[in-house]
Amino acid sequence: MTAVREAVPDGRYGRSRDERADRGLKITGSVLGVLFLTVIGWFGYDYVAGQDLSAELIKSTVVSDSRAEAHLEVRKERDAEGYCTVRALSRDGGEVARKDFRFDEPSERIDRVVALRTTSRATAVELMTCTADG
Repeated sequence: MTAVREAVPDGRYGRSRDERADRGLKITGSVLGVLFLTVIGWFGYDYVAGQDLSAELIKSTVVSDSRAEAHLEVRKERDAEGYCTVRALSRDGGEVARKDFRFDEPSERIDRVVALRTTSRATAVELMTCTADG
């Protein structure tokens, strides 16, 4: 006599093993996703809140074949000191000037036009980075 196994109707005796495994994977994935987003959010907040000095290039002007100017708006804590690096680029993208400008004034917002002496005619001015003193 051979044993004949009848198929049990789906859902008749609870969830199948596949459904329980799928549910476990969904829960694990959700927990890991929330954890990942929390870590990314924490790093983003720490980066933004941890900056003591930041700046924005408002506008730039090429004055001559040997000079370019940049209008910077610097935001910092009142007692913070630091510098921003600005560079000028030629038409082919090569760097024709680079200079660090100090911002040590006891102010939270500084507007300043800075000048770069270039080795040849610049076509663009770029704010590279700003760094607060340690």
